[in-house]
Amino acid sequence: MTSTTPHDRLDWVDAAKGLSILLVVMMHSAYGVGEDLNGTGILHYIIGWATPFRMPEFFLISGLFLGPVISRPWARYVDRRVVHYLYFYFLWAALQIAFKVGLGTGDLDSAVSQMAWAVVEPYGVLWFIYMLAAYSLAARALHAARVPHWVAVGAGVALQVLPIRTGLGLVDHFAMYFVYFYAGYAFAPVVFRIVATTRHHAVAVVLALVGYAILEGVLVFAGGSEMHPRGITMGYAALPFVHLALGLAGSLAVCLTAALLIRLPRMDWLRWLGEHSIVVYLSFSIPMAAARTLIVRTGAITDVSVVSVTVMAIALVVPLLLYWLIQKTGYGRFLFERPAWAHVPGTPGGRDYPRPTAMPAE
Repeated sequence: MTSTTPHDRLDWVDAAKGLSILLVVMMHSAYGVGEDLNGTGILHYIIGWATPFRMPEFFLISGLFLGPVISRPWARYVDRRVVHYLYFYFLWAALQIAFKVGLGTGDLDSAVSQMAWAVVEPYGVLWFIYMLAAYSLAARALHAARVPHWVAVGAGVALQVLPIRTGLGLVDHFAMYFVYFYAGYAFAPVVFRIVATTRHHAVAVVLALVGYAILEGVLVFAGGSEMHPRGITMGYAALPFVHLALGLAGSLAVCLTAALLIRLPRMDWLRWLGEHSIVVYLSFSIPMAAARTLIVRTGAITDVSVVSVTVMAIALVVPLLLYWLIQKTGYGRFLFERPAWAHVPGTPGGRDYPRPTAMPAE
């Protein structure tokens, strides 16, 4: 989720983010429908297989472009890597809470309470945006303290493999995923070099990816795995260091897959989706919940697989239609573009900075 200009963007990075957002929407659609219909469908098994790397790769990709900006002055860095994410987090948390309360109890006190908790406890599906701000702040602090990469990565590995389960989202998510974000930053040159091999060794890369996919399937579904309507209990893949290794390997596999796919004809839609992945991430949960509720209540479709795919399609399309409508009319740009007032004073895009411009969510 970088803010590079079009000529600075790498197509495979956007394609990788496109794959990432598809997996995220797939998971929430499948598990929500599974819970409502008390069953499992085909999307459960696809997302179950992807569980070891589904969130790690999102964070690793987000860390790939941290290097060029981490040495910026604190004000500019915080504006771009912390305030930027928190603006969209709090805005959409408020909208989602309003939607939830409006369809539920209508209890204003409950809405205020949930919003207050959202300050210290990442809210719902938006926790990823919240944690990006937290990880960016932690990485900048480590950089300022001149902590060597191997020390920071080692600490991240320790946090990931230790059974840290406090029940506090901020603490648990930090322990579980910070290592992937920092690894993306620390090992970005290695990742770019490996992905570059797809240009001249595509067949070898495909064979390696097939082998990885089979190995991951065995480790996920063997060793006591059990599928539930709301998720999967993994088998051997749940073992601490195995889980970490699969998260890193799967993240790299997503990058390699994206680099291969983007070379195929008619795949520009995946790059475009990834370029606008934050648009989907911020807003997919509302149409997803509405579609799921409507379909389940009417009882017109009862097959878990069919309902899950339908809900997923709606959850993907509606945010993009909303984005298109906003771009067409000019109304509501604040939903996906950070306005000038939401900047640290004196930083690019702010009111007191020459030629202020809105900052896109990407």
